[in-house]
Amino acid sequence: MANYMDILPDPTTRILDSGLAGVNTAGSETGNTGPGFASVKFSSKQPTIVDRTHSGRVITRAVAGQNWGIAITYNPLTRAEFNPISSFLMAMQGSLKPFFVYLPQYSAFNAANASNPVQAADGAAVAAGKTYMKITYAGAGTPQVGDIFNIIDSSNTNHLKTYMVTRYETSTSHDTDIGALSSGVKRLSFNPPLQYEVSNGAELEFTKPKIRVINTGRAQEYSLNTNNLYKFSLKLEEALP
Repeated sequence: MANYMDILPDPTTRILDSGLAGVNTAGSETGNTGPGFASVKFSSKQPTIVDRTHSGRVITRAVAGQNWGIAITYNPLTRAEFNPISSFLMAMQGSLKPFFVYLPQYSAFNAANASNPVQAADGAAVAAGKTYMKITYAGAGTPQVGDIFNIIDSSNTNHLKTYMVTRYETSTSHDTDIGALSSGVKRLSFNPPLQYEVSNGAELEFTKPKIRVINTGRAQEYSLNTNNLYKFSLKLEEALP
């Protein structure tokens, strides 16, 4: 069965006319790249209800899980630039089929870490619902607050949620209420809470994290100006299996 491309084409992601990823057997890149984004709007949707009692007390509760929203605008495109993304999105059949998207602002983590990945290191599985875990890594650079990451866990290939780092703690600067950190140990806090349990040693993908999304638009449309340039935009939202 063919392994068709499931990542929105961009300047770093090529697609062949066959619909397959644009890398040949020799490892050199072939195929069409997608255009870069003119702008990206990235939002976190975390529905809550807030009630206030007669005495002024505030009571809050979550009513649904968190998900990410993405709005992408392109610069005016030539037909050659427009066709790779237009045909890709048509193959996704509107909102029927989910796909992945890379956001360029989150792809700057040191690529050397590909051979020295950030790994979960709690000493045991990290329970679903937790918002922090100990980590270990030997690569260059460090995760930064505001970075997003995926979890690559061989025990659960459906764990495709995307998380954002909210705190990065070390042995010299950490909250002792949730556990002391010995020398050399780091701890990440993140949001949303873990969707699934995470195995000890699972990889945290910071180098090129991707978000699983669907196209929220009911119609796929573009406009064509007098210079034969295409005007096009996308609205996406996170969609988990």
